[in-house]
Amino acid sequence: HLYTKTQLGRQLGVKCLAQGDDGRPSCSRCDLHLCCNCSYNGFTSIPVVTDQALVLNLSFNNISMVTQDDLTGHVRLRVLDLHGNRLAAIHPTAFDSLWSLEELDLSDNLLTVLNHRWFSKLEILLQLNLLNNPYSTLGSPPLFLGLVRLRRLMFGGPDLKELRKEDLSGVTNLDELTVHGSNLARYDSGTFGNIWPLGSVTLSLRGPFSTQPMMAAALLDDVCNPETQITLLDIHWKYSFPIQPFKESIRRIRNLSLHNLLMSDEATVSLMALIDGVPLRSLSIVGLTLTGEGRWIHANWTDLRSMDEFFVSDVTILDVLKFAMTVQIKFLLQHQKKLSIINSKMFLLSCYLTKLMVNTQYLDVSDNLLTDLTLSYMVCDDVETLQKLRVLNISGNPLKVSPLNLSHLAMKLTRLTHLEVSRTGYSSMPPSCSWPSTLRYLNISRAKLTTTTPCLPKSLQVLDLSYNELKEFVLVLPFLRELHLSGNKFLRLPPGGSYPNLQTLTIQSNTLNIFGLSDLQSYRRLENLEAGYNKFVCSCEFVTFLRSQLVGSGDIKIKDGKHSYVCDSPLYLQGVAVGQVNLSIIQCQPVLFVSVSCGVALFLGMLLSVLLWRCHAFWYLKMTWAWLKAKRESQQRRRQRNMEGSEPLLSYDAFVSYSERDASWVENFLVPEMEEQSSTTYLEWPQEEDRRPEFWRSLRNALKRDDEQEN
Repeated sequence: HLYTKTQLGRQLGVKCLAQGDDGRPSCSRCDLHLCCNCSYNGFTSIPVVTDQALVLNLSFNNISMVTQDDLTGHVRLRVLDLHGNRLAAIHPTAFDSLWSLEELDLSDNLLTVLNHRWFSKLEILLQLNLLNNPYSTLGSPPLFLGLVRLRRLMFGGPDLKELRKEDLSGVTNLDELTVHGSNLARYDSGTFGNIWPLGSVTLSLRGPFSTQPMMAAALLDDVCNPETQITLLDIHWKYSFPIQPFKESIRRIRNLSLHNLLMSDEATVSLMALIDGVPLRSLSIVGLTLTGEGRWIHANWTDLRSMDEFFVSDVTILDVLKFAMTVQIKFLLQHQKKLSIINSKMFLLSCYLTKLMVNTQYLDVSDNLLTDLTLSYMVCDDVETLQKLRVLNISGNPLKVSPLNLSHLAMKLTRLTHLEVSRTGYSSMPPSCSWPSTLRYLNISRAKLTTTTPCLPKSLQVLDLSYNELKEFVLVLPFLRELHLSGNKFLRLPPGGSYPNLQTLTIQSNTLNIFGLSDLQSYRRLENLEAGYNKFVCSCEFVTFLRSQLVGSGDIKIKDGKHSYVCDSPLYLQGVAVGQVNLSIIQCQPVLFVSVSCGVALFLGMLLSVLLWRCHAFWYLKMTWAWLKAKRESQQRRRQRNMEGSEPLLSYDAFVSYSERDASWVENFLVPEMEEQSSTTYLEWPQEEDRRPEFWRSLRNALKRDDEQEN
């Protein structure tokens, strides 16, 4: 788990250089899991990092030394990666405060001397990597004496010269052991003999295998056990080699892997003689370079009947035109149940060879040069061939015509259940095909299919059509349980009624705009859905529905997480995760919003009208309008008379405002009284100052009499 975090941290590096209080640089690039990635930043010393960090990745910087105080306080740190720096010196107590450290990587540095005091306080260390440093010995006293919980150990490099018996003291059992000793000159027998159990061993011993086979055999003898996976790296056998020193150790190996192997014809014959008759269960060769002509006649009698699995990939033949391997490898094909020949530039797998594969149940010939024509020669017409074959993988071959030839081949494989034919040039399907009734799994992903036809077998339970150019899929497949349609051009989900048993649907990275509850309910048994990374239109209905599905309220589980469901439109929501979208009621319920708004407005209008009526507001408005109108007319007449040169004449004495209940008094008493009191000539009235008090006195008396009458 911690190693996975470290690997993840290496992918998150950004520059975060700053100056700490003590002059040291600082790095604050830490995620929520307290994994601090400070790689590729050009640091020349250990930066200041929060003491709460659990993972600290300082790989690929220019750090040259670790001082006594650089890591003080990091008591919670579990993973420290100093890979790929220029470390030449580490203080003896530099790691003393790292009590919780479980993984330490010091590989690819410049450490010439290893100090056992570095690890004296790391009692719970699980993984230690010291590969590719220029030290020649592991030092004394024993380097790993206190690491009682160590489970993964990697050390060595091109400068390692000797391994003494006491060097591995204290190491009792390991899950993984990696030793690089391409120039190893001395090995004490029994150095690795006390490590048990030992899960897997990886050895890079190019020099010892070529020049000191006895020493290489002694080292191999210490680590070979039936339960241990053995991997040998960078072996160059240009000539035949003595097999006797390795006979005892090879008999105890059950699983052998060879990586970056260069062999001549003579060396190939020696290797086959070495594994002849041994109870080897699997042989894996990755990165094989053949320098000869494939003349392996002397290896034809090799007994490999105990070998269940043979795997070879990335084969390079230096002289292809002279190579005759196809005739000479039948001893490799007779007994294996699982056979893989990958990326080996094989253009023909003839019937002559396949009829020898009487026990083969799994055949992988992917990433080769098989064509539609040569594929037809794989099965014999007159002899039953590959009758036990259940899994066939021919992906990555230049197949271009159509799946019709493939179906003819599959019909002869009566037990075939899985067929992988991805990464081909198929662009169309015939209207119908014949397939074996046993076929359950079919993968035609990463081709160029634009349509599908009933050519697909109805017996399928798993179908992968990812990364084609499909726009619809309407076939009836009653037994289908998994359907993978990612990377196509679907605008909507396929109709669920055609797949009554479908349990898993993957339709990521299409042009899917929207889907709803009714679409999912059409799938009777759908349990898992992956539909992220599409061009979603974030309408109110879709956002509400998808939110409920993402929180797990429905019967269908969304397996690809909230982050993969992002709005593509409307434009102002583009790039926003659906789970973070908040749409207003105006956008989601416009009819309801307008209805409620109009209702509220009508109610408020009616309420305001009633209030205005009760307060006689309409009468006051009417009177105000009349006053403004009269004033405007008076001003117009005055301007007109001024223009004509005549003397201004007033048309009224006063303006009276009154309520409706006083209307009768105003009309019957006030107006006549005012008219009686006013002068005949309105123009002269303002200048007759002696009449003004008399008028208002009469008005007050009139009002007083009116009050007495009401009382």
